[in-house]
Amino acid sequence: MGGVSALPPVPPPRAEAAPDAPAAPAPGGARRSLAAALLLGSAGSTAVLLASGRIWAEGRAEVGGGTVALEATGSDVTGVPSALAVVALAALVALFAVRRGGRLLVSALLALSGAGTVAAALLGSSDRAALDEAAARTTGDAAAAVDGLTHTAWPLAAAAGGLLILLAGLLALRFGARWPAMSGRYERDGTPRRRPAPAAVDPDRPEDLWKALDRGEDPTREA
Repeated sequence: MGGVSALPPVPPPRAEAAPDAPAAPAPGGARRSLAAALLLGSAGSTAVLLASGRIWAEGRAEVGGGTVALEATGSDVTGVPSALAVVALAALVALFAVRRGGRLLVSALLALSGAGTVAAALLGSSDRAALDEAAARTTGDAAAAVDGLTHTAWPLAAAAGGLLILLAGLLALRFGARWPAMSGRYERDGTPRRRPAPAAVDPDRPEDLWKALDRGEDPTREA
């Protein structure tokens, strides 16, 4: 009887490779976008506040046969850029205190502050109302108008600052969901705190009685 030849062992089926999981966003990219937004927003707000205090328009008014030089600062022309710059600074701080939908709203507010600053600064770059009012006050004539009106480059500097704020807001809208938020260790969750159990009071020790009274406890109550 002939021997039966052994069959070669069947190799076990190869396990299919698991599909690659989507790569998590690199924390370095989130940090870079956060740093860029903070730098752009703070630099832009500072530039707007600085430019708003500078002279935007110059001219002269005729008074008694002579001329008087007149000047108008950015705050005289319009208070919108400086107000929006303060709003932008507050929004930059609020980005760390809010999450999810709140952060989206704050990011949109930051972007709108930048866009509004650009628009107000560009409109103020050709404004003459502020100097006309100054001419009317100087001459005592309500119909007086400023002569030789010229504008400086400071309105354009304010517009550039507003553009930086707008870019910071767009970065926050795009990458803000990946940025860290304020630690929640100090936040209250609404759960009432448990008061510690009152310490035992020895009626024979007057200092214990006084301490119990200071804590608002009745030292005569039995435990």
